[in-house]
Amino acid sequence: MTHPLFHPDAEEISLPAVLTALGDETRLSIIAILARNGERAMTCGEFLQLGSKTALSYHVAKLREAGVINVRPDGTKRLLTLRRIDLETRFPGFLASIIISAGTVRLPENPIMADAAEAPGETEWT
Repeated sequence: MTHPLFHPDAEEISLPAVLTALGDETRLSIIAILARNGERAMTCGEFLQLGSKTALSYHVAKLREAGVINVRPDGTKRLLTLRRIDLETRFPGFLASIIISAGTVRLPENPIMADAAEAPGETEWT
């Protein structure tokens, strides 16, 4: 049985928690990938270039618990989306600044990601 994942309500998202979550290069890379690919469905294999499944689960949990991303179970997979509206409402312009700065984070080369910009959606996580 899957337990519901904790996500803070929009009004509970705190700037210190968000800044702490974004204070890691791997988590910034995850945000950059989500932003660059229009929150498109991707396989976790693309994220595995950033670390092991265990490490990525930890980083995704930190982003989720801070209110930066939404994680929705879909069978054995997890769909990741940036909480753009919630973050923009709480901290106007903040996410856009983070996305711009995260764009300077060196991401691993992945030819699949070049095709990802074509179709928006959610990001698949297994």
